[in-house]
Amino acid sequence: MGFFEKLVELFSTPEYIDSLLHGFLLTIEISFFAVLIGFILGLIIALIETGKHKWLLPLKFICRVYVTIIRGTPMALQLFIMFFVIFAIRDFPQIVTAILAFAFNSAAYTSEIIRGGILSVDAGQTEAGLALGLSNFTIFRKIVAPQAFKNIIPSLGNEIITVIKETAIVSMVGMYDLNMAAKDIGSGQNMASYVVPMFVAALFYLAVVYLISFAIKRVEKRMRRSDARA
Repeated sequence: MGFFEKLVELFSTPEYIDSLLHGFLLTIEISFFAVLIGFILGLIIALIETGKHKWLLPLKFICRVYVTIIRGTPMALQLFIMFFVIFAIRDFPQIVTAILAFAFNSAAYTSEIIRGGILSVDAGQTEAGLALGLSNFTIFRKIVAPQAFKNIIPSLGNEIITVIKETAIVSMVGMYDLNMAAKDIGSGQNMASYVVPMFVAALFYLAVVYLISFAIKRVEKRMRRSDARA
């Protein structure tokens, strides 16, 4: 049976379609909440690291150690530690563990992206705001944050895409994601039978990545237009 015949067989078999959709939905669910939580944690870490108050020094040290450890160790190792050490609790939801593992990983990279965006804004604008009598919070909210956000949009988009693709390793801990669904469909047959389900799984990933890339470019264009009008 050739490639296209196997492709037709896959799409004409309800069990195969259900397996792929089930795995795809799990992949999207893990990715969405991991990115959301990772962004919130990353923003907090970035604000701590860019803060100038002396009482933040201990927190800055903790954040720097955290970022260094997360960025310096493989995602697969972090996932295993989360599953078999930190959350090795009977009947603890696997999906929660997976979300937290990817969220903590994403937070470290997101914090560096946001920190870089904040530092990219000219310090003279902050000084001008202080000279006008504006509070630090107002300066950050109305001057620094909007400019920093424009600068980090492409990098944030890349981080979202990275998280989505990295979730494929949850199959290593037995979770039935898109990658595992493709393996399951191709199992019990010859090696060539893996090609079609893996190809279809790749198309799912490619479609999501394309949509995210398209959305990011649209946001960038809209912001460039608003800058041109200003």
